[in-house]
Amino acid sequence: MNYNFNEIEAKWQKYWAKNQTFRAENNSEKPKYYVLDMFPYPSGAGLHVGHPLGYIASDIYARYKRHQGFNVLHPQGYDSFGLPAEQYAIQTGQHPALTTEENIKTYRRQLDQIGFSFDWSREVRTSDPSYYKWTQWIFIQLFNSWYNKDSDKAEDISELIKRFASEGNSKINAVCDDTIQTFSAEEWKAFDTIKQQQILLQYRLTYLAETEVNWCPALGTVLANDEIVNGVSERGGHPVIRKKMTQWSMRISAYAERLLQGLETIDWTESLKETQRNWIGKSVGAHVEFRIQNSEFRITVFTTRPDTIFGVSFMTLAPEHELVSQITTPAQKAEVENYIEATAKRSERDRMADVKTISGAFTGAYVEHPFTKEPIPVWIGDYVLAGYGTGAVMSVPCGDQRDYDFAKHFNIPIPNIFQGADISKEAFADKDKTIIANSDFLNGLNYKEATKKVIAELEKLGQGQGKTNYRLRDAVFSRQRYWGEPFPVYYVDGMPQMIDAKHLPIKLPEVEKYLPTETGEPPLGNATVWAWDTTKNEVVSNDLIDNKTIHPLELNTMPGWAGSSWYFNRYMDAHNENEFASKEALNYWKDVDLYIGGSEHATGHLLYSRFWQKFLFDKGLVPVDEYAKKLINQGMILGTSALAYNLRFDFKFRDSTGEIIEISGFENILVSKSYIENFDFDFWHPNYPDNYRNWHVEEIMSYEQIRKPIVSFHPIHIDVSLVNASDELDIQGLKNWRSEYKDFKFKLEEDGTFKVKREVEKMSKSKYNVVNPDQICEQYGADSLRLYEMFLGPLEQYKPWNTAGITGVHGFLKKLWRLYVDENGLLVNDAEPTKDNLKTLHKTIKKAQEDIENFSFNTSVSTFMIAVNELTAQKCTSKDILEPLLILLSPYAPHIAEELWEKLGHTESISTAPFPKFDASHLVESSKNYPISFNGKMKFTMELPMDFNAQQIEEAVMAHEKTQEQLQGRTPKKVIIVPGKIVNIVG
Repeated sequence: MNYNFNEIEAKWQKYWAKNQTFRAENNSEKPKYYVLDMFPYPSGAGLHVGHPLGYIASDIYARYKRHQGFNVLHPQGYDSFGLPAEQYAIQTGQHPALTTEENIKTYRRQLDQIGFSFDWSREVRTSDPSYYKWTQWIFIQLFNSWYNKDSDKAEDISELIKRFASEGNSKINAVCDDTIQTFSAEEWKAFDTIKQQQILLQYRLTYLAETEVNWCPALGTVLANDEIVNGVSERGGHPVIRKKMTQWSMRISAYAERLLQGLETIDWTESLKETQRNWIGKSVGAHVEFRIQNSEFRITVFTTRPDTIFGVSFMTLAPEHELVSQITTPAQKAEVENYIEATAKRSERDRMADVKTISGAFTGAYVEHPFTKEPIPVWIGDYVLAGYGTGAVMSVPCGDQRDYDFAKHFNIPIPNIFQGADISKEAFADKDKTIIANSDFLNGLNYKEATKKVIAELEKLGQGQGKTNYRLRDAVFSRQRYWGEPFPVYYVDGMPQMIDAKHLPIKLPEVEKYLPTETGEPPLGNATVWAWDTTKNEVVSNDLIDNKTIHPLELNTMPGWAGSSWYFNRYMDAHNENEFASKEALNYWKDVDLYIGGSEHATGHLLYSRFWQKFLFDKGLVPVDEYAKKLINQGMILGTSALAYNLRFDFKFRDSTGEIIEISGFENILVSKSYIENFDFDFWHPNYPDNYRNWHVEEIMSYEQIRKPIVSFHPIHIDVSLVNASDELDIQGLKNWRSEYKDFKFKLEEDGTFKVKREVEKMSKSKYNVVNPDQICEQYGADSLRLYEMFLGPLEQYKPWNTAGITGVHGFLKKLWRLYVDENGLLVNDAEPTKDNLKTLHKTIKKAQEDIENFSFNTSVSTFMIAVNELTAQKCTSKDILEPLLILLSPYAPHIAEELWEKLGHTESISTAPFPKFDASHLVESSKNYPISFNGKMKFTMELPMDFNAQQIEEAVMAHEKTQEQLQGRTPKKVIIVPGKIVNIVG
């Protein structure tokens, strides 16, 4: 009876689907356990072997918790809105819904093929109208809420309106725009509707405002910071510029402090927590107001070092600062505008990371120092960001390296205010450290005293106050895309209105083109049926817009993170048509017990989703304000790329006139591995001038007149399927694979083969190093794939894939199979287990349980291999041993475990079997195999009870016949005994 893994795996995958083996119940007497993966975006390429790493780990843990008697929720779905599907639609004309559906079919087939224990009855797709109906509904709740600092939570906007009507806004302690003007209750009532709506937008948790955004002209859309890599778009590598646009934004800044404090309550990796802390960027300091000379304008800066105010020698504004255009003098206008244009081409991340480049422009304007009243020049510099703080800094070159470099570069005077004293934050934080400064305000004070006094004096002048600031900025929520959630918004007199929740979802309209319109509107501007009829409460033709009862709908769509910011709650009650999830389901599941996903989402999904969860908690819609108790960032499986090298020559020679000619280019000759380090040019091209006569010049000079070419090699990624285990390239396969290689020449090894170099890199289609799990499952089976991915190394680490290595794991499964069955049938019987059998089983139970609870899955696989080897050597056939061993193994290799479980006579799935109990007594040694030595040389061994004392050990050893043979009647001088270790007979 052979191990036919393909038949076995197909059989049990069909069984699980038919019987809904892994379906979770919302009401159960069992304790709950919620295991969640970050759901995938279904790309057209399908899964490669790197993708399932986290899924396998979470699946092992989910299966383990079922064995422990938990009601386990382990759902899966698809983050199915997004830019890739839209780009494909632009290229092919296919509707994104069609390509997304096809991609999902591929993903589902592959996920099932690997044997995951997902509860597919709860599948969600963010692009499904029945799902994004509730994303739209949450958006409406955010729009209808404001953040009350006094209660420290979100509250309904209707309460704010009541307070405006009764007391105005002077006593309102809210998170709102900085430009809020104070008004009385009477003034509020006198405002017209549009004015009132404009004011409310300055308080709402989602609002419309002109915002600096990352604009990608090639993609025609705004990008989030995490969608930009090295200044270009992550998708396509297109340039990104900064520009101002009217956008929907989310007031995540209201939750900055709570997002910080919440990190202390959850079991997430410390590195991820630190990333979020840095992104939120809490700073304590002061706001300082500088008055612009001969102007009504004021510049407010935030500083963490108000005690250095006497060292300010210039002011630096972000190039995008709203006052730049208004304060720049005519003489400086051209220089400033040129600098702003150049800065717009640099991403914020580039500007933050670049500490070496110094650039800026003088506006021609001056501000007045609050205390000394001296004029201070105002510059702009791209190291200042518009969105951080106030977009302006007071520059203190005698105390800040970047300010110092800027001042030196532009010859700005650097006053020695602090007379060489150490003004670092660490120095000033010392309560005994006094400040020596050219200021009566500060002399003799320590850091804290100086800070407190400066703030107090600024408050007296009405030019400053103490302030806590956060780097975290409100999140831009608009995207100029088609394939995203439509906003449930229409416009009356230019002001946004929410569509009543009972009319949701507002579905995406059909469009002919997925590109922006010719007039620059987003793709939804191409829709002909995209207007809201307020009487019929339905979407109607644009031709009917009269701005009375029929109004235009929002043309932007929501970003990709909208649907992923709450999906974990929808899984709890995935098909509820009346609520995003019922109170009963939410109160039962509460939160995610284990969340596994990539650390690259730290400042995107993981931050935004925490924000949404806290908002929903404030509104009484979810029972907890942190949705994931524990989070593990899985590492990455790297690909082993195959590289061939194209030969390149760089020539330099003189023509007949004596002029030096330089020519370089690729030869289209691929060079085998061994020649790359030491390439002999003369051997390869002994008569190279003749070879290049026609290609380079009409007449070429003699050999001596040509300088020997510089040889270099350009790496080319080769599809790994064209290379065997010995790194040998299939040359004809290469020519068939890509037509551009058809006429290439090849420099072969001496044995006539062509060998590639190997390099470990990120697994990627562009590097042609992707390994398809379909092929692995076909050749070795899904259980082999699952075990091998865990065996590669610790879950959190990066590790390279090597297909050759999977044969060892596959061999282990064959050996496991032979432990239970042979060609004649089942070997397992009711034989009494031996002491060694029990020892092997229980040390395996102990180690497997410890490893799985510590997520050390790689060492578990090693433990199983050792156990099978030992039991095979022991010729174990006992059901009492081999049955619990299958349960231990089943989370890792569920298909073979199910098959052997059935052969043992069980009719229920092994997933329902309780996890074996560890019995420590089987690991307690009752005897010791002593080495018996004579004059220090071991002659034989002897098994003796562990509880024998020295006298009993000596009596037993001396009575042994082999001892008598060694002594031959002699009486030993002495007998050295170390109980539990050695016996040495001297004499």
